Amino acid sequence: MKFRRKSSESADPSVDEGVETPAPEDAEATSTGPWDVNDLPDDGVERIDLGSLLLANVEGLEIRLQVDEATDQVQSVMFAGAEGGVELRAFAAPRGGDLWAEVRPRIAAEYAQRGGTASEREGRYGTELHCQLTVRTDDGRTANQPSRVVGINGGRWLLRATFLGRAATEPDAVGPWDTAIEHVAVRRGAEAMPAGGELPLTLPPQDQLTPRES
Repeated sequence: MKFRRKSSESADPSVDEGVETPAPEDAEATSTGPWDVNDLPDDGVERIDLGSLLLANVEGLEIRLQVDEATDQVQSVMFAGAEGGVELRAFAAPRGGDLWAEVRPRIAAEYAQRGGTASEREGRYGTELHCQLTVRTDDGRTANQPSRVVGINGGRWLLRATFLGRAATEPDAVGPWDTAIEHVAVRRGAEAMPAGGELPLTLPPQDQLTPRES
């Protein structure tokens, strides 16, 4: 499985470097996350260190980074597969609070401002947002883009996951994207941050980088 770094100006996932780590041998038996990094068990799963997020390779998915070439700042991270995927973002949150309940109405309002819809439903992760948005495709046509937004409250963080493709349209279908989330570890850090502040992502250490295959 490849982990690729790409320019923020390029939509081609085959550019720049790749990272490879062994896939978890017993993913289902050890998955009870997402974890706080301080509570991460010795489960034998190798994880790629992206600063605020530690991610494991999952069969059938590729970890993709959107990177600003000028600053080497990681802007987003996604598990992408043939049938669906999930984008992950982590935010600072007050201890013992419910930041997800506070931000759901704001996310719904953002979709409404863009001409879309967002409705609340109960799902595997609690209250979710099921969203629809009309977008313009590369060939100039319009299409409906469904997504499913989930929030998971941690001790002092919120993990926000946006599901796309089959992961959005078939919420009851458990797929590799769910396994990916169950293996996530979040590193909040000790620095003071306002509630809702996005936790920074970083490029992985050099020893997790390997040359891209031709």
